[in-house]
Amino acid sequence: MRNQRKPASQRRGTAVVEAAVVLPVFVLLMFGIIEFGHATMVINLLQSGCRTAARMGSMQGPNTSQVVEKVRQTLGSAIDPNVVNIYVQDASSLDSGGVWPTNDAEVQALPPIEVSEAEPRQMFVVRASVNYNDVSVLPMPFLAGVTLDAQAFMRHE
Repeated sequence: MRNQRKPASQRRGTAVVEAAVVLPVFVLLMFGIIEFGHATMVINLLQSGCRTAARMGSMQGPNTSQVVEKVRQTLGSAIDPNVVNIYVQDASSLDSGGVWPTNDAEVQALPPIEVSEAEPRQMFVVRASVNYNDVSVLPMPFLAGVTLDAQAFMRHE
């Protein structure tokens, strides 16, 4: 049996063509993984900031501005806290079977609260949201309407 391989002169450039086809797909996949990981990190930071601030606000002493500052302090380690919308609202109306808020507009519709003046067992919500393109590594125009958010409900002690 004779070897059916083509001479090296006829195979020249094959690796370059294969790289030109595969490399853009590979790079796009890598950037997608990086962006997804970054978005997940931001969501975790938002959740951690809201939960920590709500826990702090449930105690006697702190006021609403200190609760908001606690969220900003938590977020400041990884993203610009000035682009984040933070709300601290009275959620005691939900005790009687109200609909739980799922977006910023519904949280803003709840009455504001000063946590230092809250009654014992009064429920409040701390919510933080940010536009994805404001914190992304590579802002994409088709993701302009995407919002990352988190919230924490807590009762005042």
